[in-house]
Amino acid sequence: MVSICVAGACGRMGRRIMELSILTENTRIAGAFDLSQFAGRDLQLMDSRGMPHQVRLGADAASQLMEADVLIDFTSAESCLGNVGAAYASGLAAVIGTTGLSAAQVEELRVFSSKIPIVYAPNMSMGVNLLFKLAREVAQRLGLEYNAEIVEIHHNQKKDSPSGTAVRLAEQVARGLGLEYPGDTVFGREGMVGARPERQIGVHAIRGGDVVGEHTVSFIGCGERIELTHKAHSRDNFARGALRAAHFAVAAPPGLYDMQDVLGLK
Repeated sequence: MVSICVAGACGRMGRRIMELSILTENTRIAGAFDLSQFAGRDLQLMDSRGMPHQVRLGADAASQLMEADVLIDFTSAESCLGNVGAAYASGLAAVIGTTGLSAAQVEELRVFSSKIPIVYAPNMSMGVNLLFKLAREVAQRLGLEYNAEIVEIHHNQKKDSPSGTAVRLAEQVARGLGLEYPGDTVFGREGMVGARPERQIGVHAIRGGDVVGEHTVSFIGCGERIELTHKAHSRDNFARGALRAAHFAVAAPPGLYDMQDVLGLK
């Protein structure tokens, strides 16, 4: 049995992770929390059979991790490291789907991962992680004769831009092409920018409506274009991936992992 503690329990991802965990084999909710003003409230959940469930929200990570095996964090860059620090202090595993972390914050995760297993991934869907692998392989095959451009679309409430998934795609394409991220990346274009450099990856963000997430990597050559696209229809694939990552992390030795490790794609 894997006991999870969910940070950001009132958010769309946190809530859905808990709803899916209710009917996930060998999984139970051992703790849940969000902003301090929500502590003590009962969160109403609905499982996939339409049955209602209640989860009492705690005050903070430390109190809610006491009976847990693993922290699952879909919060914000500002609060994520504090939550993971609490897991570190308790010697517990962590799964992080929070995006927008700075290079310095990721380095802090590396420090934590010397003592606890951490799965850190901008996107936990199986399809997207296959896309990461394919994007790198296609870039390696085609080389710089094909211009690589990435377009991502998300709902109008998303805070970070470009998305963490788009960033990871750009990193994978850069590795395939022998380029540097972010040094060889342009984020949108405006004005008289001149001819497109060969050694460049374009990344473009679109925001609108309630789009869960859509990412397209285009390799544009002379006379043809290859496009790799992933469209998320709901958040369930991300939530299932987070639960799968939680089971992986609990059994893993200390280290910093991603979903490629969880899914055996490396």
